[in-house]
Amino acid sequence: MLYWGKQRKGEMRMNKQELITKIAEKSDLSKMEAGKALDALMATITDALKAEGKLAIPNLGTFQVKEHAARTGHNPRTGETVEIAARRVPAFKPAKALKDAIE
Repeated sequence: MLYWGKQRKGEMRMNKQELITKIAEKSDLSKMEAGKALDALMATITDALKAEGKLAIPNLGTFQVKEHAARTGHNPRTGETVEIAARRVPAFKPAKALKDAIE
């Protein structure tokens, strides 16, 4: 699993430069071109989610925006009740082809 944050036990961690290197190797692009392609992909996904709320890429999966309602939470340190605002978060659902490819 690619993971851009704190590494979890049993997960493969790959940073952006390592991903760019893999893209360059598999596509015969220079690292600079692969970096631009990755940046363009990320910008396109972000723009689509902002505008449409959903983007389906065949054989990869669907990116979509999910709505989280406002709720009441608790500060674990103090036990104080805290209001958590409503928010929109990105989500990804893999396509069947991707699921089948990794089994």
